[in-house]
Amino acid sequence: MGVIVLPIAVGIDGSEASLRAVEWAADEAALRGARLRLVEASLWERLEGDLLPGHPDAPYERMRVERNAAVAERRALERRPDVRVTSAVFAEAPQPVLVRESRTATAVVLGCRDSHGVDRAFLGSVGLGVAGHARCPVIVLRGGDGSPPAVPGRIGVGVGGRAGESAAARFALEEATLRGASLRIVRARGRNPLKTAAERTLSAEALEEAGRGKADASVADVLRDIPPGLAVDRRTMEGHAREVLLAVSREVNLIVVGDRRRGEHPGVRLNSVAHALLLHASCPVAVVPEHM
Repeated sequence: MGVIVLPIAVGIDGSEASLRAVEWAADEAALRGARLRLVEASLWERLEGDLLPGHPDAPYERMRVERNAAVAERRALERRPDVRVTSAVFAEAPQPVLVRESRTATAVVLGCRDSHGVDRAFLGSVGLGVAGHARCPVIVLRGGDGSPPAVPGRIGVGVGGRAGESAAARFALEEATLRGASLRIVRARGRNPLKTAAERTLSAEALEEAGRGKADASVADVLRDIPPGLAVDRRTMEGHAREVLLAVSREVNLIVVGDRRRGEHPGVRLNSVAHALLLHASCPVAVVPEHM
């Protein structure tokens, strides 16, 4: 019996940003041999219910939602005719629907309007809420159109100093392997003006080696599984993790970061690093839940 591959879910709302997300998600589904699931959530029933029977605008929202789904399906099939596409429309608010979808998806993909603003539907409080509560990785297409997953390039991942399995690093390795891209593993080292005498005597090379050792400990499980031929670049960079990873986002095609969750009850909001990347990164961002 073969391995069951969960679908790639993508949030749609009729905007060009969400249609670009559909294309990106279709590429991702093709790479993984997964089904593509188009998900639209709208309170159209409530909006129509506020209109009197016979009002000329009464069926408008229903028609709009159905048209959005049809256009998105056509766009996906034009992009990837070989990918199986299904769609689902829910008369609910977007955030709870997309969080629920994350329980049975490989990843949830959301669109972003452009590199200077946030998408009205999916990267306001909704998108941040989905990223902070999802059970699977959430990928937000920052940085304009974003590079499609089929394009080789570089995948960046931020790691902390804790030893143990890193779901974010594992996801980044999968993406790099599927795309034939290189993998950049980045650890931020905070600036410390109060260094000890011993630390001040260390060379820059020695400090870099020490930082690399800590980074390696945090992704030891991933480093063991790197396939031959996959280029890996490990860096320790001085500065706050937010600034470091935002800088890295200008040099990679996808930046991956973890968000720690406690058991069945995720935090009310994202950690500050993931939050900053979702709002300001120069490339698509994947937020991966790290369950504790």
